[in-house]
Amino acid sequence: MTNETLIKLDNAQISQLGKRVLRDVCFEITNGEFVYLIGRTGSGKSSLLKTLYADIPLGGGNAEIVGFDLSSMRKKDIPFLRRKIGIVFQDFQLLYDVSVEENLAFVLRATGWNDNDKIAARIAEVLNLVGLQDKIKEMPYRLSGGEQQRVAVARALLNDPMLILADEPTGNLDPETTNDIMRLLIKIKEKGKAVFMATHNYNIIHKYPSRIINCTDGIVICSTNSTN
Repeated sequence: MTNETLIKLDNAQISQLGKRVLRDVCFEITNGEFVYLIGRTGSGKSSLLKTLYADIPLGGGNAEIVGFDLSSMRKKDIPFLRRKIGIVFQDFQLLYDVSVEENLAFVLRATGWNDNDKIAARIAEVLNLVGLQDKIKEMPYRLSGGEQQRVAVARALLNDPMLILADEPTGNLDPETTNDIMRLLIKIKEKGKAVFMATHNYNIIHKYPSRIINCTDGIVICSTNSTN
């Protein structure tokens, strides 16, 4: 498997509400990597991730993600960018008035799928991957927190992205369920995808060591491995 650069930032400026929170950000992430994003609350982690999926505009410099240039990103191109990445949030962001199946079908239809047989097959495939094939008809509010996060991971995988952006995906979960989600994300990484995960849980980092990008004092510091 060749190393394909999925994220490349060069002197990028990250801003939130018109205020710069990170300056001169430079790093790359390639396929098959698992990279942690750490830093104190308010250090810019979420702003960086939101910039990468074009929820907030790049504040300056250069940034590319899965082939899209964020410095020249047009609003009409944002849906095409998001079809090529998967996003996992701390608070799941599921639709609670429809079933697991309908949550996933909604995303597929919104991203251009219109063949019902193919939609059903893809939903079955991702639910099998996250171990929730028996919950397909369940309402999300009847699931545990860990199961809801597994649905969120399945949703992120629907369009077979090469990159997963995960913003504190274990922040609301107990230690046992956290381990389940981490093993799932590592399984995804082992399939050749990249995972860029924001976390403040250092127990996770010690248990599942990998490369770290640290937001601190308005800059980012990159390490080769969390054991360094």
